[in-house]
Amino acid sequence: MKLQWFKKAGWIYIPTSFAGIVITAGILFFCVTVFIAIDRNSHSVSDTLYGIFPYFASAITILFWIASHTAAHTSDPQ
Repeated sequence: MKLQWFKKAGWIYIPTSFAGIVITAGILFFCVTVFIAIDRNSHSVSDTLYGIFPYFASAITILFWIASHTAAHTSDPQ
């Protein structure tokens, strides 16, 4: 049986299990924490955007990779 933590809905993945929700919540918590830490020392909006970009891009890429490998696809037999 294949792990099915996420369900593909167009271009995004929706968590369908407790593990998927925990991973998504962890990534969101990480992104909020990074935003607060970087925004505290930024002098402008562009400083904040340049500061958070590498962290957000990495976190979202990791989330997308996990979701794509644990998603239920429409072509999978059930």
